[in-house]
Amino acid sequence: MISYGRQSLDQSDVDAVVKVLKGDWLTQGPAIERFENDLKQFFGAKHACAVSNGTAALHLTSLSLGWEPDNIIITSPITFLATVNCIVYSGSIPDFVDIDPQSYNIDPNIVEDKVKAYRSNGKKVKAIIGVDYAGHPCDWQALREIADKYNLQLVNDNCHALGASYCGDQQYAVKYADVVIQSYHAVKNITTGEGGSVLTNDTEIDEKIRRLRNHGMTKYSNQIGESFAPWYYEMHEIGYNYRITDIQSAMGSCQLKKLERFILKRRKISKEYEKFLANVEYIKIPKAHSLVEHAYHLYPLQIEFKKLSLSKIVFFEKMKKMKFNLQVHYIPVYKQPFYQKNYSFNSTDFPVSERFYANEVSLPIFPELSEDDQKKFIFTFERIING
Repeated sequence: MISYGRQSLDQSDVDAVVKVLKGDWLTQGPAIERFENDLKQFFGAKHACAVSNGTAALHLTSLSLGWEPDNIIITSPITFLATVNCIVYSGSIPDFVDIDPQSYNIDPNIVEDKVKAYRSNGKKVKAIIGVDYAGHPCDWQALREIADKYNLQLVNDNCHALGASYCGDQQYAVKYADVVIQSYHAVKNITTGEGGSVLTNDTEIDEKIRRLRNHGMTKYSNQIGESFAPWYYEMHEIGYNYRITDIQSAMGSCQLKKLERFILKRRKISKEYEKFLANVEYIKIPKAHSLVEHAYHLYPLQIEFKKLSLSKIVFFEKMKKMKFNLQVHYIPVYKQPFYQKNYSFNSTDFPVSERFYANEVSLPIFPELSEDDQKKFIFTFERIING
């Protein structure tokens, strides 16, 4: 069964993990610091704090930026639940802006209109979370201008875009956003199994992230009487156990060395899809903006099922019978029962996202996908689409 994505591991990853298992540190050891230094160097950040997963990174970001119950945080509805859940964790108010029909990212023009509308009603927008959906960077120049103009915080949910470039710069993320979130889940562009990080150029944010990932503890060499107590620590704020292990970090450093090779393979696969599917009727392939080099974490194909004698559900069933297990990324978050019940979002406010969800299918794209398997997929796909 071939899925839309899977991890790419080799003997070097196994060796890195075994080396840690044979050493003295399984967690809170030197492999974590090495991984964080590798992340800083690769992505051009002053600070990188590795954590247990991407959701933890999002949660810690909301806490470090001081989001409060009356704050409104704007993001894209075409994202994984964690992006929006972190807003709710902080007690703030989530709101959505529709996506751009070409990039599938948050539309900056609508963002500014929404910010101005809230301000005219005396409500406070605190931050924007841009999601680099599928591996295509947002229009970060426009989002940064809006953030500066209205004194907003800007967060990059960069989980899909490791290895992407914007304006010719692979280190773009921390240059535009105040905080950058990454995930290293099994199907991401590099993996630590589970795992994530928070990248920033702000020292105060990094220091708070580090405290909160470790129960809010700060260690001191505290003087008791005439002696110092090396065991002493204090907790001044509630924190969490969001630590990553040395096992994961060793794998992460090893994977990061292969990221550019992984991205080249993903782009090669995307070009094959483009060659065979670009002129298929009722299909729209993803296109990268001229300023962008796509990382292709996903290959989100648009199929106009309403114009075919084939429903989306039947299409998925037929593909699965042929051993291709596809996926949809994503159900718009405003459709989820929790968000409908608690925030009463209206789907008519998001026409582009509605069409996108109705049509989107994520095709297999991962470095281990062979040419033969991709050709078999394309052949099967065309047969089923054409009835």
